Amino acid sequence: MTPTLKALFNTLAASMPGRQGAANRPQAGPAGLVQKIVAVAIGLALFAVALAFSVLLFAAVLTAGAIAWGYLWWKMRAVRKHMRDNPPGGLVIEGEIIREVRTHDERRHRGE
Repeated sequence: MTPTLKALFNTLAASMPGRQGAANRPQAGPAGLVQKIVAVAIGLALFAVALAFSVLLFAAVLTAGAIAWGYLWWKMRAVRKHMRDNPPGGLVIEGEIIREVRTHDERRHRGE
């Protein structure tokens, strides 16, 4: 700011009711014991509120997940029963199949 603007600002700030000028404003000193105790108490209270909120949020998400899982389990029970009674493709045998594939050249050498 230019010196004239700064002087004008200080004059206007000093003339405002209930306000002190910038030059007369008290400087903040080190925090006293009472201020520190109040700050710690407010910090602990905010921490407690945040912790309570997070516990409630976790419980709500867990409940919603359990309800969704139960709904899907209930709806899929008919599908599970149908699959158990009617396996796909009839009889299902699990295992490996090894098949030998002969190429056109091998058939010619063997006379097939």
